[in-house]
Amino acid sequence: MTAHDGALDLRLGGMAAGTWLAGLAALNLSVRLSLLIACAAVLLTAPVCVAGRRRDAARRGDALRPGRAPRPGCAGTAIGTGWFGGAGWFGGAPWFDGARGLGGAGWFGAAGWFGGVRWIVAGSLLGVACGAGVTAARVALREAEPLAGLTRERAAVTARLTVRDDPRPISAAAGRAPTWLVPARLTWFAPEDAASGYRADARVLVLGTGDRWRGLLPGQRVEATGRLMPARGGDLTAAVLAVDTDPELRGIASWAQRAAGTLRTGLQRACAVLPAEPGGLLPGLVVGDTSRLDPAVEEDFRTTGMTHLCAVSGANIAIVIGCVLFALRRVRAGPGLSVALAACALAGFVILARPSPSVVRAGVMGAIALIALATSRPRSAVPALATTVVVLVVADPELAGDAGFALSVLATGGLLLFAGRWRDGLRRAGVPAGLAEALAVPAAAQVACGPVIAGLSGSVSLVAVPANLLAAPAVAPATVLGVLTAVVSPLWPDAAELTAWAGGWPARWLVLVARIGARVPSGTVPWPAGVGGGLLLAALTVALLLAFRRPPVRRLVAAVTAAVVLGALPVRLVASGWPPAGWVVAGCAVGQGDATVLPLGDGQAVVVDAGPEPAPVDRCLRDLGIHRVALFVVSHFHQDHIGGVAGVFRGRRVDAVITTAWPEPAAGHDVAHAEAARHGTPVIAVTAGWHWSARDLTAEVIGPPEELRGTRSDPNNNSLVLRATVAGVRILLMGDAENEEQDALLRAVGAARVDVLKLAHHGSSFQSLEFLAAADPAVVLVSVGADNDYGHPNLPLLARLTRDGARVLRTDEQGDLAVVRTGAGLAVVARGAP
Repeated sequence: MTAHDGALDLRLGGMAAGTWLAGLAALNLSVRLSLLIACAAVLLTAPVCVAGRRRDAARRGDALRPGRAPRPGCAGTAIGTGWFGGAGWFGGAPWFDGARGLGGAGWFGAAGWFGGVRWIVAGSLLGVACGAGVTAARVALREAEPLAGLTRERAAVTARLTVRDDPRPISAAAGRAPTWLVPARLTWFAPEDAASGYRADARVLVLGTGDRWRGLLPGQRVEATGRLMPARGGDLTAAVLAVDTDPELRGIASWAQRAAGTLRTGLQRACAVLPAEPGGLLPGLVVGDTSRLDPAVEEDFRTTGMTHLCAVSGANIAIVIGCVLFALRRVRAGPGLSVALAACALAGFVILARPSPSVVRAGVMGAIALIALATSRPRSAVPALATTVVVLVVADPELAGDAGFALSVLATGGLLLFAGRWRDGLRRAGVPAGLAEALAVPAAAQVACGPVIAGLSGSVSLVAVPANLLAAPAVAPATVLGVLTAVVSPLWPDAAELTAWAGGWPARWLVLVARIGARVPSGTVPWPAGVGGGLLLAALTVALLLAFRRPPVRRLVAAVTAAVVLGALPVRLVASGWPPAGWVVAGCAVGQGDATVLPLGDGQAVVVDAGPEPAPVDRCLRDLGIHRVALFVVSHFHQDHIGGVAGVFRGRRVDAVITTAWPEPAAGHDVAHAEAARHGTPVIAVTAGWHWSARDLTAEVIGPPEELRGTRSDPNNNSLVLRATVAGVRILLMGDAENEEQDALLRAVGAARVDVLKLAHHGSSFQSLEFLAAADPAVVLVSVGADNDYGHPNLPLLARLTRDGARVLRTDEQGDLAVVRTGAGLAVVARGAP
């Protein structure tokens, strides 16, 4: 049953895949159905094994008959005659082992092809039984009463919790205290006014408001009072607990967590002297601490396929272990001592990065390399990886649905299966050893992870491999210097700042690579999102890997690729279709918020509002080719209109900012003024009657006609209302003005027909029908987020506008929208849902 020493042993791959996929399915199925699947898998395993044994017995008897030669692929068959052998299916080119084929016992390490398939099928069925059964048991705990009933009722409870992972900041509405997302384990809870409580062992997510949630450490015990809410599903989280008060500490964290907290705090303090972008990135590279990471940098990393660098992964651990082994090799330490000290370094790094589930997962993946080293048999890493997948999913079935787990496993598998072979092939082609390694490693990781990334993002990055290749030389020095900074920081803070300064230079390079890569024209291409898109890319990848075994296919693919690059790509760059020629206004798909662009030509524009986050508005302006903002208009200071202000300023000159005179909410007001002050841009609060013009664009503030107080929402009803004309097209941008301000406008300015209306307040029901009838727009743009919790937009309102002759378009359904002036009138170009 042992494969050749030079071959890859894939016999446990079926069990790993079965456990993983069954666990993923069981997270989304009922407990009863999951148990039925597990029982069916157990019942099917026995016939597969029995059929295999009978066939093996028959084949052994057939081989012993006089005058009969062994059949190809049976045990004892010479290497060159099996199905995957030297002269078999692939025609003289064994699939994985370029020198010796796949071992004397065939590809699967069993008795021929049928034996290999039997082992794969049996292992897969056992994996399905394990994954479905164990996950069903954990899902039953998730749905246990009385917690499930109280969650459905959204009951108020007092809860005792154990923190499971680092608190993470989440976006909060302007004017509110910071909110933290805290993964925790619920150990006891009591409903409000109940005489007694209940013991529990369930996972919850805490939405904690207040700064005291920020400093909690994994393993720390706290008590808090809040309201239970249903979780989103698809994992083992039983409920969400919303808490508006500070936690009450009930215990301290372990020494390991406290030590990690001290080192991580020291790393952050040392990095505070660096510029914001590299200073926020370095802790993320080293220990996965992205609390200070610029959201725009994070978006660039995601676009260029470098997001794995911002989290603790097997790559971090491999770098640390590699440095230790290099030093030990220099002093000629033996294999046993090297493995022992490398294991100590691994444990130390896990403590530094916090022994949370994600870090432990990465540590286990990194330990696979140690297993291969200790056994002096690199091929043992493949069954070790498969065994690791089985053990981790059985121990924590929630990992089956975790994207980070999938990327970590696939990247490790890609390196084991492809990187070495591709490196050797490049070296045989005359590529220098170092360059061959640098090319093979990111290519193998990207090929393996590509289907998951495409399914998650709905796009395929064409710059991921070159970006990771350029980034690779900086990752190791940044990681090593960051680890040194953390270790030295409690003992010698000045030395820690020096090492952080040195580590900041490779971090600067990574930021630069990500920024340039994210701005490469057509650097990403659309792809179907979701499971279907991921499976489609996986099938195409496998087909290409198989087809590449044939030289004619390789030449054909190379010719087609060259034709695309030399033919279609320049056409896409020159005439990409976006922005469309003659556009007069664009509505950006920024989620549940507003961002509207009026063009001035030559890469200049007027931008009205910025949406809730910096990345979407930055992406929209970049796609529109806007590099200078002549005027930035803030309709009002709610988060969904001003939260993305940093994205408007990012990489662009902003000449002036105008805002509403209503200063509330104060937090949004402060954010807008602080960002403008940081770039030296003047800010002017304006009122009705303010005019501005440039080129063929004129703009006038017509509302609010007076200060409105005591309305349903005073900030909304004091929104700036902008009436603009672009190339003769009349446009009305309403901010979040509700019916009170709209009625006041109708009284002040009368009927004012327009061609394009940006509907107020994301299409809410708070509209003045008389005002809308007086405006009588031909095109209505609705800026709204998909599946929002506010019920926006109001469908009867949109239906009424449509009946009145307007063409209504929504950013949640059509994506970025551009109104175009043509010879026949107005047209609307939609870019597709984001």
